[in-house]
Amino acid sequence: MNSRLTQIGFSQRVRLEWLERTANLVLAGNDEASIYNALQELLEDKLSVGGNAKRGNREKVITILMKIWVRPPRDLHPLQREGLKLLSHLPREDHIAVHWGMAMAVYPFWGAVAAHVGRLLRLQGTASHAQVRRRIMEQYGQRPTVKDAVRRVLRSMVDWKVLRDAQTHDARRKGGTYVPGLSLAIAQVELIAWLAEAFLHAHPNGSVALRTVLDSTSLFPFRLSPISADHLVAVSGGLDVLRHGLDQDLIMLRTESLPAAKGGGS
Repeated sequence: MNSRLTQIGFSQRVRLEWLERTANLVLAGNDEASIYNALQELLEDKLSVGGNAKRGNREKVITILMKIWVRPPRDLHPLQREGLKLLSHLPREDHIAVHWGMAMAVYPFWGAVAAHVGRLLRLQGTASHAQVRRRIMEQYGQRPTVKDAVRRVLRSMVDWKVLRDAQTHDARRKGGTYVPGLSLAIAQVELIAWLAEAFLHAHPNGSVALRTVLDSTSLFPFRLSPISADHLVAVSGGLDVLRHGLDQDLIMLRTESLPAAKGGGS
């Protein structure tokens, strides 16, 4: 089993503009050392102010930013290259979907939190921190690190404006209740195909029904336009389709896409 699926990793509150800045530094052709220094400068007055601890919050956030856009795991290099390409030509308001997909592929923990949030929002219109934390701890274990990471991912999602704090005067509700925020319609076929690929990297199943991906609660801020599996595969170098019965198309990662994507570096 892919070890990424059991790790937390995403343990800090990460702002969307920090990911955007990191991706822009990569697109501008900067090397790793320059990007690291630029991120230190960017976050100097925002995190671990006045400190340079090796494992301070600033260092941890930079590690997350670098792992998502600068040095992702080897099997995600093709996804990262395609993601950067999308960022270079998509309108600015669509960039959130690319950062979301890459965060989920590199850190499936992000996708796991999102899936529970999205499910609760779909069922009851709200999601509480306590409900999400309980479900995630059943999945990842009763560890303080899990508890802290859930809180930070939820606060990141508020920063990204896909969740909003519920204004409640109900004394029985203890803060930490969220309602849906930004909801983005996505019709661009290349982006839908790329998100489907990111989804598959974040989930252990080898193949999954296309409908499952398009309706996934882990992509709750996005409304993906209906699309056929054939169309999806036609625009994606990383996906294959598997016919399953008359009306069920399964999509899966194309295994030969890894060796084929050797050109270009990251």
